[in-house]
Amino acid sequence: MAALLLLLLVSAGVLLSSTEAQEAYNKLPDNYRKGVDLALQQLNSHAGVKHHFLFFKSLLKSDIEPGFDVSYIYHSFYLKATKCPKGTVDSTQCKFRNDRPLIDCSVCYKTFAGEIEKDPKPYIHCVHKPALTEDMMTTRVEHCNTMSYHSGAPTLLASKS
Repeated sequence: MAALLLLLLVSAGVLLSSTEAQEAYNKLPDNYRKGVDLALQQLNSHAGVKHHFLFFKSLLKSDIEPGFDVSYIYHSFYLKATKCPKGTVDSTQCKFRNDRPLIDCSVCYKTFAGEIEKDPKPYIHCVHKPALTEDMMTTRVEHCNTMSYHSGAPTLLASKS
């Protein structure tokens, strides 16, 4: 009886955690969700990826709005593998796997009227968390801070959000 109760509690906890992640994704502003979608699209394009991934949590969000309906977005976040296979359309029943490392992603891009611009090309960098180095983090920040900003403009990571 106690084992059944324990199994029920563990199952509810796993389902709740994936539901909370979907809720966290849904609470992101639309401009940030678009970047998460870009990262997921890139991740799913790799043949070696076998599992469905979901947004797990944000680490850092930053944006600059210089005006004229233009925004520069920087978002650092985690993606987490689920037990569902890659290509799953309805992820509401996908439970997180705890035997795989998180994927640490950083994206930066320019939006105009809420849509991601092709120029400058959006920057997407995702890597398994244990493999992330200080050099990689520095490269991410430097790349995003030099994304076609006009001379004298503030850097993206100087903004607080």
